[in-house]
Amino acid sequence: MKILGIDPGSRRTGYGIILVRGDQSALVQAGVINAGTGDFPQRLGTIFSELCEIIATHAPDEVAVETVFVAHNAGSALKLGQARGAAICAAISAGLPVSEYAPRAVKQAMVGKGGADKSQVQHMVRVLLSHSEALAEDAADALAVALCHQHTQQTLNRLNPR
Repeated sequence: MKILGIDPGSRRTGYGIILVRGDQSALVQAGVINAGTGDFPQRLGTIFSELCEIIATHAPDEVAVETVFVAHNAGSALKLGQARGAAICAAISAGLPVSEYAPRAVKQAMVGKGGADKSQVQHMVRVLLSHSEALAEDAADALAVALCHQHTQQTLNRLNPR
């Protein structure tokens, strides 16, 4: 099974694809969609079209997307929500199931604590995928979302065997 993880952002959207075989996962591809700084609707279009292309090229089976984190700036949260919408629409238009995970849940799955910092998450992503090279921050976050989805699905399958 291939899982596409997405860390949405209105300027930079991270994506990461993992291949899952049993309890093992391997990195297929990871990167960042640079939507730029132009008109906001154009940036959303870039996110949508590039994710559509990534989906067509790699044919993932499922998609996992990080939810919106609202700290202090409501305007930023709204833009992030719209970027998430563009990403979700790309997955749904390809007929893929989409799961959503809160940032704290992703950190909990990766590091064991919801308040982990980004460097801890990046380190665990590299360890879990046996990847020695540094990853772009947004790409590592997207891979963490995909790994969180893998972990969650495996746990659910153990609790509810078919």
